[in-house]
Amino acid sequence: MHVRSQKSQLIKHLWRDTSGVSVIEAAIIAPFVLGLALYGVEVVYLTTVDMKMSEIALSLADNASRIGQTDNSVITPTVNETDINEVMRGAQEQAAGLDFNVRGRVILSSLERDSATGKQYIHWQRCYGNLDRDSAYGNDSDKNGLNGPVLNGMGDGPTQITALANSAVMFVEVYYSYRGLFGNTYVSNRTLRKEGAFMIRDQRNLTPGVTGTGGTYPCT
Repeated sequence: MHVRSQKSQLIKHLWRDTSGVSVIEAAIIAPFVLGLALYGVEVVYLTTVDMKMSEIALSLADNASRIGQTDNSVITPTVNETDINEVMRGAQEQAAGLDFNVRGRVILSSLERDSATGKQYIHWQRCYGNLDRDSAYGNDSDKNGLNGPVLNGMGDGPTQITALANSAVMFVEVYYSYRGLFGNTYVSNRTLRKEGAFMIRDQRNLTPGVTGTGGTYPCT
């Protein structure tokens, strides 16, 4: 009877003991809190990369629109391959750390208005990055607006961007294959796409397109 009484008292003591409740609660809640924290980190990273792609598109279009702006010669400047190399180098610097050369693609197009027909067309195009993407609007050869389908303008918005006579629009498309920090556990992998456009800032000799040699960014 004495042993049975001791066992009964021990059971009652264990039943009333709540010293480990907080540890058990923490063990149950911890995975949910951790999951929520990781989800927040993933969303912040996605937002940061998305903004970075927008910045690259706008900066590249802006830099391309300024080509020849500081030329003090009496001859109206042209765009040459060295200029293109420089503006693409700027995009590379902005995309540092994102493995953009493998997972990204920048497409720079010169949207112009043909003096003979008044049609919008892509006079020349240059690209950087090995992601397999083509321009959503055409190329500078068989789908430039003069050849192939008619090009009414460029841009995703309700009103497309068009070039004025004797001027040009530097139009940039940026594609980037996003891969999450934690795979696709919280945010699905996707291809980010951004656009940017600026009219050229000063007079430019548009007739020859891109001149010079040493170009390393053909759209192949």
